[in-house]
Order: sequence, then structure tokens, then C-alpha cells
Amino acid sequence: MSDIRIIPIEGIPEIHAGDDLAVMIASAIRAGDGLHAADVVVVTQKVVSKAEGRIVDLATITPGAFARQVAEMWDKDARQVEAVLGESRRIVRMGHGVMICETHHGFICANAGVDASNVEQTGTVCLLPVDSDASSQSIRAHLETEFGVPCAVIVSDSFGRPWREGIVNFAIGCAGMLPLLDYTGQHDPAGYELRVTAMAVVDEFAAAAELAHGKLARVPVAIIRGAAYTPGEGTIASLIRDAEKDLFR
Repeated sequence: MSDIRIIPIEGIPEIHAGDDLAVMIASAIRAGDGLHAADVVVVTQKVVSKAEGRIVDLATITPGAFARQVAEMWDKDARQVEAVLGESRRIVRMGHGVMICETHHGFICANAGVDASNVEQTGTVCLLPVDSDASSQSIRAHLETEFGVPCAVIVSDSFGRPWREGIVNFAIGCAGMLPLLDYTGQHDPAGYELRVTAMAVVDEFAAAAELAHGKLARVPVAIIRGAAYTPGEGTIASLIRDAEKDLFR
């Protein structure tokens, strides 16, 4: 196995709606060591959402009765609660001032991914991209054209986890790689045949890249170099467990 490097890509300015994020990422990469074949470029969700205009002014939201009820119960901004409801397919659970929701993408996360941090302007919230796979593919297409080498792109976001404290970056979109690395049918050193072992390699990359991103470091892009993955055209939907197999729904 070769050495694996996690390279922060610095120099990307504040992103605004309509900015060509792929061009800005390419420029920042070019100012460094460039892009190498089979690099994995991990981009934080926040800059993707900003570029795609997924910032909402709370002043434009009129909360409904349920949003006002929830807000009063937990001392929340009813407009932000309404934004969460608008991004939710269903509410999985509520308690302790937290709403765990299933987004329209199928993700289970706090507040349907609606976030008021790092949005530059108070009174606004950031929503998840409509289609993070498409966002990943758009960035990947530009980078491969610009640098002339194949790569993979992941859009990442920080999620909490059941039964464990702390948040971890997960992949919410990918392009150029298969999300799962399936070991089914292979044998371990003792000869045991693996039957259900599939590693969510895109999530591993997303979590590793956060070590370079940092929550407050303003480094929204990192390159992972030297790590093995399977090139392909998978989608992040393949990581969402079917309801009939999910013991916790």
C-alpha cells in the first residue's frame, strides 16, 4: 500500500450564489501541486450550496402553525423550523430541542441539514444541495477537462451519529467512484468467507478530508491522494438502506 496524503486546498475565497465553483477550485488546485490521476477531491457542502443559491433569507419565510408550536416549545426561530419542515420528507424523532428528519434525498440528519453557521450573513440559513451527485459530477467534469487526468469528487457534510457523541463528515454526493467497496465473497487470512462486508469508502474519504478542512479553518476543499478506490459512476443513493432492511425505522 502506498502512502496516503490529505492535502488542504487553500486560497478559495468566500463563495456567493452564481459563482463558478468548479473554476475557483481548479484555480486553487493549480496554485498548489496540481491534480494527479486518481486523486479524490472532497468539497464541503456549504460552498456547493452557496454557489448553487441554496441560501434562504428567513425574512422570506412565513411559519405555519406546527412550526410555531415547535418553536415555542424549544425557544427556536419559527421561520427556521419552517425551513427544516420544507426540506423534510418526514420527522423521524423530536426531543431535547432537536429535530431528526429524513430529507427529500433520503438522508437522516438533524434539522434536515438546514444550518445557520458559516453563512456569512445573520438571518439566513443554508440548505443542502438539491442533487449533490450532480454537483459532484459538474465539478469533476471541469477538473478532468482542466487537468487532463481522471479523478473522483465527493461532496461532504457533517452528520451526528446514533449512540455516539460528536459529528463526523459523511459523503452526500459523489462522482467518478463507486461509493461502496464490497468484500463479499473474499476470504480473510484465516480462510473465512466474508458475506456482508461492504465498506462505505466515500464516507471514509469524507471523514479523512475533514482533518484538513477543519470546522473553522475556511478550507472547503481537500485532495486525498494515494488511496485506492473503484472508479465508476455510483450514486450516493446506494448508501441509503432500504426501509425493509432498516431495523430502526
